[in-house]
Amino acid sequence: MVSAPAEAHLMNTANKTVLISGASIAGPALAYWLTRHGFSVTVVEQSPALREGGYKVDIRGVAMEVIERMGLLDEIRNASTDIRGGAWVNESGKPLATLDADLIGLRAPGDDEVLRGDLARILFDATKGDVEYLFGDSITDLVQYEDGVAAHFRHAEPRMFDLVIGADGLHSTVRRIAFGPEERFVRHTGTMACVISVPNHLNLDHWELVHPTPGHIVQLYATHRTTAKAQFIFPAPEQLPDRRDVAGQRALVAAAFADAGWETPKLLRAMADSPDFYFDSVSQVHLDRWSDGRIALVGDAAYCPSPLSGQGTSMALVGAYVLAGELKSAGGDHRLGFDGYQRTIGDYIERNLTLGWNNATGMVAGSTRAIRMQTTMLRLLRHLPWKGLALRPITKPLDEAANAIDLADY
Repeated sequence: MVSAPAEAHLMNTANKTVLISGASIAGPALAYWLTRHGFSVTVVEQSPALREGGYKVDIRGVAMEVIERMGLLDEIRNASTDIRGGAWVNESGKPLATLDADLIGLRAPGDDEVLRGDLARILFDATKGDVEYLFGDSITDLVQYEDGVAAHFRHAEPRMFDLVIGADGLHSTVRRIAFGPEERFVRHTGTMACVISVPNHLNLDHWELVHPTPGHIVQLYATHRTTAKAQFIFPAPEQLPDRRDVAGQRALVAAAFADAGWETPKLLRAMADSPDFYFDSVSQVHLDRWSDGRIALVGDAAYCPSPLSGQGTSMALVGAYVLAGELKSAGGDHRLGFDGYQRTIGDYIERNLTLGWNNATGMVAGSTRAIRMQTTMLRLLRHLPWKGLALRPITKPLDEAANAIDLADY
C-alpha cells in the first residue's frame, strides 16, 4: 500500500470523477468506498432497473469485515437465508443423506449467506444518495487521453471521466474494450449452470434439496414461503446458444435434464414463467494485470472464480475495498493506486482462484458409483462425533483462502 497524506493530496488532483460499469455487487461496493474517500462516482448499468433475482451467495472471512466496516452488518444478518439444512434425494424424493446447517454451508462462525439480489439491494440503498446511477444504458467505447477517458454510451451523451472501472462481470464490456477479446482471459471448467425462481410447490422452509445424477445436479431451496430457487448444473455442450438466445438456452437445459426424474419435469415447466433466468458457463477469469492506463477492473470482470466457487461475492467486496483504499492512499494518482491494488490483493486473489477451480471441477459426481460414495460419506458424516476433524481437509483451505489478506485501515 502506498503511504500518502491522502485527503490533502486528493484535493489537488484531477482524478476525482470515476465511471463504474456494473451495478450488481462489485460496482456499488466500490462506489460506496470511493464516495467516502472524496471521489465523485457514476455507475452505469445495462439493466433497466436493479436486478434483484439470483442465487444465494456466501460472504466469508475478511469480506464480512468489509461489510462491518460499511456499517451494513445488521442488514446482512436480517437478509440471511437462514438455511436450516438440507438433503440429497433420489428420483422418488427419498433422502439419501441429510445435512445440518453447519455441514451444508461449510461456513465458519461469523460468515453468512444471502440472496444475490438482496445483497445488491442493500449495497444500492447504501449508495443511491451519493452516487449517480444510469440504468438502462451501457458503454460502447472508451478512448483514453493523457488527462482522462472519454466514455461513449448506447443512449447517454459522451462524457469525460478521470477513471473508468469495469465491474461488469464475467462478460465484461470494459474488459473487452480495454484489454481484448473474452477468449483471452476466460477459462471454462466444462460445466454449465442455470438458476431460476419457481413456485415453492414442496413448501420448503429454509431447506435445500439436491438431486444428483451422473454429471448433473438439480438443486432446490427456499428462503421465502411462496418462492424457491432451482439450480441446474450440467456438462457444457460443444455448441452453446447465443448469449441473447434465451429460448435456446431454456431448450438446452430442458434437453440436458429430460431424464433426470424427481421434481425436475415440474421445475423445467416452470422455467418459461420464471421472473428471472440465469444461464452461463462455469468459468474463471485470469489476467496478469487488472489495469491499463486510467481503466481498471474489479470483481468478476477481473478475477471471476466461477459461480460454483462460493468465493466470488467475497472477492468482489474485498477487491472493491482495496481498490478504493489504494486510490485514496495514492492521493488519487491512478498509477500508484492501481499498482497498490494489484500488489496488495494479488495473493488473496490467486489463492481463491485456485480454490474456486477445485470446487467447481470437483462438485459434480460423474458416475452412479461416485454418487453412491458421495452420499454414503455425507450420511455418515453427520453422525460422527469427530465430524469437525473429518471436514478439516475441506474447511481449512476454504478458511485460509477467505482470510488470506490483512485489510488495511484506509
